[in-house]
Order: sequence, then C-alpha cells, then structure tokens
Amino acid sequence: MAVRTAGTVREWADRHGIGCTDIDVWQDHGHRRGGMAELHHAGDPDLVVTLGGDGTFLRGARIAAKNDAAVLGVDLGKVGFLTEVACKDVEAALEAVHHGGATIEERMTLTMRASRALEIPEGIESLLRYGHGPALPPPAVRPESTEGNGWGLALDVTALNDVVLEKLARDHQVALGVYLSGRLLASYSADAVIVATPTGSTAYSFAAGGPILSPNTNAIVFTPVAPHMTFNRSVIAAPDEPIALRVLPHSGQAAVSIDGQLRGVLDPGDWIGVYGSARPLRLVRLRPTDFYGRLRDRFRLTDAPATGVDGESDAFFLPSDSPVPPDLAHLRLPPGVGESR
Repeated sequence: MAVRTAGTVREWADRHGIGCTDIDVWQDHGHRRGGMAELHHAGDPDLVVTLGGDGTFLRGARIAAKNDAAVLGVDLGKVGFLTEVACKDVEAALEAVHHGGATIEERMTLTMRASRALEIPEGIESLLRYGHGPALPPPAVRPESTEGNGWGLALDVTALNDVVLEKLARDHQVALGVYLSGRLLASYSADAVIVATPTGSTAYSFAAGGPILSPNTNAIVFTPVAPHMTFNRSVIAAPDEPIALRVLPHSGQAAVSIDGQLRGVLDPGDWIGVYGSARPLRLVRLRPTDFYGRLRDRFRLTDAPATGVDGESDAFFLPSDSPVPPDLAHLRLPPGVGESR
C-alpha cells in the first residue's frame, strides 16, 4: 500500500510540474542522515508527505521543521493521532494543498542544549537498536553555539513528541536533578524521565501515567517513569519555562531519546536543557481536527462499562441551535454550532 501510494504522489507531482524527492529512505545496512542533511538532500521542500503511521510522521516532522515546511500525513498505521488522510484521498489532499483549500495547524515543538555534544558509545547503539534498523546520528551542534559560555551547546533538535532520559542498565536506575526555570524541583531515581509537548502527551508520557493535553495548548509536561520516591506526579510547565536534567554523580549512564529515536548517551555530571522552541511544526489539515473524538476512538472510551449500564451519550453537547451568545463567542466550538437550521 505504501509503495502504491508513493507512486500516486509522484505521478501527481509530475502532472503538476512539481519536484518530488524521496527522503529518509535507507537500505537495511545503510546510514541515515540528520534532519538538516536530509532537508538539503531533498532540496528544501515546501511540503513533506509521510506515508505510514505516527512514527513515520515524526520522521517527516523532524525534516520539515528545519525550514518551516508543512507536513501532510497519509495514514497507514493503526493508532494514528497525527496522520491526516487515507491513502484513497491522497490526490484530493494534494489538490487541496496546491490550490489553497487546506488549513495549517501549528504544533509546539521542543529544542535542546547540552553540556557537551551528544555521542553514542561504540557497542551501545547495536544493543539498544536491535531489530529497529539503522539509527540516526547524534544531533549536530548548531552554528550559534559558543562553547564555554555556561549555556551549553545548542543542538540541532526539533522534538514534536518528547525528549526522554532513561537508564541503560537494568539494575541501575538513572539519578537526575530536575530543574524548572533554573530552580531545583527534585532529585529523581527512576527508570526514565519524559519531557513532552501537548502533542506528545498521548504518547510515552501518557503510558507512564501523565495527563492528556489538548494540542491547542502551549505547555511542557514533565513525567517521571517508575520513580523511587513518594512524589511521582507529572508537572506541567509554561512553554517559556526551561527544564534542565542533570545526571547526578552516583547515577549510571543515561540514554537520550528524541521522539523515540536514540540520539546520545550521557555520563554522570552531564546535563541537557529542554526548551519550548520558537519554531512550531506546520501540519496540513483538510478539516477541523476532532482531537477528542479521535481520543475517544483510539482508546475505546465508548466501550467503558458505564456505557452499557447507563446508555450511550450524545456525540455532542449542544444546548441550543440558536446563535452563540456574545460572551461565549471566543470559545473553540465544533463547526456548525450556533448556526440556525
């Protein structure tokens, strides 16, 4: 299905005289490029079309965010929150984008600094990547970095979902000092800690017990995974509040993953800073996003036991068909609400 749909995209581009390049495609034993290198290989595209599930979408987002390209996700997965259209609708979607009939939805992203350039020690990559194909290279250091100025090295990182620090050894948890806005929140001994966007709140953070945030929210979610302490709750920070994670002296090594991809290993004494990025990701949408409907379907909330006992609820709560009152006109409401029938 993916190969057939890719052919449809190429044929559509040829008919319209638009350049089309395969990106982030590698052989079984090939090497993958970083986001900026992949972007230049593709010729700085205006639109990135991903064919797959959310994982494939995240790979496309990593590339598109480098030059504010838009991303159109074609859904071939099973639990997609990010992908937009079915394979059969891909030509209609491309036409809508080409003729200005699509809308652009912006999603918050994260970026990073670190006390040193990230590296993956020899031997660890093959162990952690077993069965997952070639790994991405460690993120490059951005040109604006000034080594030794105390703020660390600026890394070429754009995370749509999350940045995760996790233990490497099964018998040795990672020990971290966690700082919010420059102040120590707590020292954690845990399997991992997750710093997530609202988009990523339905991914690993959710699996670890974190809250679900609307993608229309700008916030950063910090969630510890299996911490050895009484305080095991998530903390929601403002988008302009930096989060720093310092590996404590008695800790084991910590793996750094960005949107589920291993990108480096930290030693005791190293630190990373995770920040809300000034550059959001631009998602192509053909219709208003029904995030809560998608949430209900993906997690089968309508199958809850109470549904069978008390009967099904209406799909929408619409108090009236009359126009929306002036004091409620600023609210984000489903299309058609308040329109006379």
